[in-house]
Amino acid sequence: MSTTHTVAPPAWALKVEGLGRVYGDPGPASLPGTGPEHGTAVSPATGAVVAAWDVSFEVAPGEALGIIGESGSGKSTVMRCVAGDETATAGAIALRGVADGTVNVCDLDAAARRKLRLRDIAAVYQDPAAGLNLDVTAGGNIADPLTAIGHRNYGEIRERAAALLQRVEVPLSRMDDLVRTFSGGMRQRVQIARALANEPPVLLLDEPTTGLDASVAAGVLDLLRGLLEETGVAAVVVSHDFGVIDMLTRRVLVMQHGRVVEAGLTDQLLEDPQHPYSQQLVAAARG
Repeated sequence: MSTTHTVAPPAWALKVEGLGRVYGDPGPASLPGTGPEHGTAVSPATGAVVAAWDVSFEVAPGEALGIIGESGSGKSTVMRCVAGDETATAGAIALRGVADGTVNVCDLDAAARRKLRLRDIAAVYQDPAAGLNLDVTAGGNIADPLTAIGHRNYGEIRERAAALLQRVEVPLSRMDDLVRTFSGGMRQRVQIARALANEPPVLLLDEPTTGLDASVAAGVLDLLRGLLEETGVAAVVVSHDFGVIDMLTRRVLVMQHGRVVEAGLTDQLLEDPQHPYSQQLVAAARG
């Protein structure tokens, strides 16, 4: 009598292993002489930029992981690779919802990666123009991902769009206005609504409040914190601001010159950073 063993799905929703992205010569000669210990991401041998290298992490459903670092640290490059906007030079990315995490999505072709953005992963960008069509209405921007996965009932689509706009506190009176006419903070809220339209299990947030006025940014952060708690998505939050990371995440990676220099619980790292660069970021955050 044979026994069938059921393999449990992974505990994580997103897993990244040894991720790397090099602009220029991706060969092994480009790696020496780069990284925090050398103070540069530019290869002295080839001139290639090692934007990110050997980055690994897992994110579970309902968990938010932060990636922090100054401009050029590699944090946004990691997010763009995970989102499929960039092609990784090395490493693997797995999504629990894709073949139970057994497929390296980096190996999928461009069309298959685009399909992942419809159901399995969504991104919110610093510039709303990267995640929205500014010449389409707020409701139309939310309808796009819904119709892309097969929704055809106009009334149901409009009802879903209205519910999402209410959720992100965009007045329904603006539902049929072009997004181009919205303020920066309002555009960001519409972008968040669009990202949540198909209830993706993984949400990527790239500098979601940068460029917004302080009071507007605070409102967007409050909204995001509530949504992350409510939806139970696995979130990756990329920011140069420890205030944002502290408010939204439980764990954090610190990146400098393309490498992870420290990782740990957000509150513990804020209280007792170990790496000199982390100490510098925390000191700056404390003013």
